[in-house]
Amino acid sequence: MANTVSAKKAVRKIAKRTEVNKANRSRMRTYVRKAEEALAGGDKDQAAAAVKEVQPVLMKAVSKGIINKNTASRKVSRLNKRLKALSA
Repeated sequence: MANTVSAKKAVRKIAKRTEVNKANRSRMRTYVRKAEEALAGGDKDQAAAAVKEVQPVLMKAVSKGIINKNTASRKVSRLNKRLKALSA
């Protein structure tokens, strides 16, 4: 348990930041899931729209420090690969 004033404040700040990070992570995962479901569905236009929609969400997560840049790039790359295979 925090005893000093500064430690108590740090605990409050961490709690707020955790809530924000949790919300952003959840939002990112929702968009990725929607894109994966659209790809699995087989509708090319809907899948293309979903993949296009998820890219800025992933990059925002990178800028917020939720995921690593390479992780986001890998996810985008794999989604695009699946989209290309769907259209071929």
